[in-house]
Amino acid sequence: MNILRIVKLLLPALFPSWRFFDVIGPSPRVELCLLDHVDDAPESWRECRPRPERLGFPDMLRAFFWNARWNETLYLGNCAERFIQGQEEHCSREIRRRLRADLLAGTPSLPAASFFRYRLVFVSPFEGALRRDIAFVSPPHPVSDPLDR
Repeated sequence: MNILRIVKLLLPALFPSWRFFDVIGPSPRVELCLLDHVDDAPESWRECRPRPERLGFPDMLRAFFWNARWNETLYLGNCAERFIQGQEEHCSREIRRRLRADLLAGTPSLPAASFFRYRLVFVSPFEGALRRDIAFVSPPHPVSDPLDR
């Protein structure tokens, strides 16, 4: 009888309730635009840290146990949501820090630039299609700014 009780206690941990997904809200995206000069108009926006088109089995297995980069990408989305809810100073700083780190690390898909802007886009289903609402566009920020911590 004790084993049955233990199993009853473990089942909710192994198979959680997914009722908190009843309503799916807009999904935040952080997009980036690179600028050579502070006065340049933003032209080509690209998604920050896009998902890979394809993952092999070894990559999926490794990500199951360790995926710090994806956790940080989820944190960016969380910062975007909190920014819109009013926590602008902290969230803006965190987004800038992570984007700047990506740019300074020389991410292969991003060319070198002196300035960058970012925008927060919220994607939601609307009448059978995906709707993209731009909620915020930042001013230009220098790529290398040691004082912005």
